[in-house]
Amino acid sequence: MAKRIKAIRGMHDILPEQTGLWQHLENTLSQVLHSYGYGEIRMPVIEVTELFKRSVGEVTDIVEKEMYTFADRNNESLTLRPEGTAGCVRAAEENGLLFNQVQRLWYRGPMFRYERPQKGRYRQFHQLGVETFGMAGPDIDAELILMSARFWHELGISEHLSLQLNSIGTKECRMRYNAALVKFLSERADQLDADSQERLNKNPLRILDSKNPETQALLNEAPVLLDFIDETSRDHLEKLCAILDSNGIRYELNTRLVRGLDYYSKTVFEWVTDALGAQGTVCAGGRYDGLVEQLGGKPTPAVGFAMGMERLILLLENISKPTDMVPVIDLYCIAFGFEEKKAQMVLAEKLRRFCPDAVVITHCGEGSFKNQLKKADKSGARFALVTGEEELKNNTVMLKPLRERSEQKSFSADDLAALAVAISR
Repeated sequence: MAKRIKAIRGMHDILPEQTGLWQHLENTLSQVLHSYGYGEIRMPVIEVTELFKRSVGEVTDIVEKEMYTFADRNNESLTLRPEGTAGCVRAAEENGLLFNQVQRLWYRGPMFRYERPQKGRYRQFHQLGVETFGMAGPDIDAELILMSARFWHELGISEHLSLQLNSIGTKECRMRYNAALVKFLSERADQLDADSQERLNKNPLRILDSKNPETQALLNEAPVLLDFIDETSRDHLEKLCAILDSNGIRYELNTRLVRGLDYYSKTVFEWVTDALGAQGTVCAGGRYDGLVEQLGGKPTPAVGFAMGMERLILLLENISKPTDMVPVIDLYCIAFGFEEKKAQMVLAEKLRRFCPDAVVITHCGEGSFKNQLKKADKSGARFALVTGEEELKNNTVMLKPLRERSEQKSFSADDLAALAVAISR
């Protein structure tokens, strides 16, 4: 017997009984995005490696440890996308969507990072991302946060998510803060955990993200980033907060909140939950005004966010207790012989056109009436539509209820309206 081939570790199949909840999530999010006037963009899952090195940052964990990178037949270095923003900027710039224009874009799809798989964190995972271009004010930052709050409302999970907000200022602000933070931490390096000691010389801001309790206790005495931001960034944050306040959006100013990618500036935010253990962030983003220019375009203000779909699925399962999302089957069609089957398949196609929302399954393959009826019942169908020798002769069908105690009824095969009324939910 040949050896069974299994999925790659950290890459999971999404099975039919799970896809209903995925479709519910995806449809809800896309409807909200449509209502705000955002247009969908679809990018390749593979990009040249240089795109991510120049945007994400060469001393980030993503570039140093996590990217799936390989050489193609032309010996060009390519990478499976680890995040969506860089590819969206590349696509928008390459296709002339940015200069002197305003864009509101969104995308969804798989991302890839080589890291230790755990619940809510996989090597192939799915994100929905939103990117906006050409708007520099705090109003568009607020719009993104308000829209994400609308997501949670429509999904019924608002009470389980909280918003954390910060400003990391400009690159110059962060350089000044970096110097003060490194000075403070270098004098106490022996009190840092191993990861933070490594980050001290590479990316000291990421130490603020440390989950180590001793490091977090030490950071209570460290300089605060908000004390180093410029007046423009401070005014931007104050106006953003004012808009959120006027819309009743509750938030926490988290002075340690930074994003792990090099391209962020000014506003950063995260929606977090305590219902998923360590993987508490379900949506995160911020402003990245310098990235378009960094990738070869004209200076363009930009802000966006991304959300982890697997984590939202976990949250929906843990908190919302969603009902079964598998589509309700209305009709399971049973026929006795070939001629009956042929006539019934014609009728089934007519019903699908006449009742586009109805779910109609035709039994395919062999099977006695008893066997077919068992399969109809097992499918969960509400009715069995039976065509036998007598029905074929008389151009009728028999509608047999499977989920309620009522009499089966005969209908003309031509009376689609009467059948539609009989199976209506």
